[in-house]
Amino acid sequence: MRSLYRIPKQPNPIVSYWNVGVLLHLSVALFIIESWFYWTKLRNAYFEEAILFTIFWLGCLLFAFSHIFLVIMDAWSRFQNYKRIKDNLYSHGFSSKIATPYMGSKCQRTAFMVAAKELGMEQQVSSYYHRIGIRWYHFVPRFMIEDPLFLFRKSFVSRTFLEKYYKPKFDFRTMDSTNKIAG
Repeated sequence: MRSLYRIPKQPNPIVSYWNVGVLLHLSVALFIIESWFYWTKLRNAYFEEAILFTIFWLGCLLFAFSHIFLVIMDAWSRFQNYKRIKDNLYSHGFSSKIATPYMGSKCQRTAFMVAAKELGMEQQVSSYYHRIGIRWYHFVPRFMIEDPLFLFRKSFVSRTFLEKYYKPKFDFRTMDSTNKIAG
């Protein structure tokens, strides 16, 4: 059980969406620029009839262009995580049991931190991650190191790109900052 406390003023959902996926949104911009660059290289190679360079630049373009959609789907999935996390934190307070499933990747931890910050629990979460050895510079997800074949796992695809829509149980923006919650 945690003590009663006031809910901080809540940001607009668009701001939350940005904050949850800031690294992913910046990656989308990078992949768009990269796709444009590869497109110009592909076009030039095609018009110069350089078949090997055409194939090479086509591969680069397909890689970068497909990542635009993968990263957008990843951002959507992290936002669904954020909404679920926020409901759980509000209902139950912070616990390692809630935090552990989201410690695997930087993007999931960011979703957790944004939800915690919006509920005034940022320090608890930050202390927990520090205590278990996770630092701000841990970008590579643990599962990638522990399982090199992660790309072929159904759980990777569904958890990373295909998270189902989560309808929040609470409308935090309509809650008065004087409302108190118990957990």
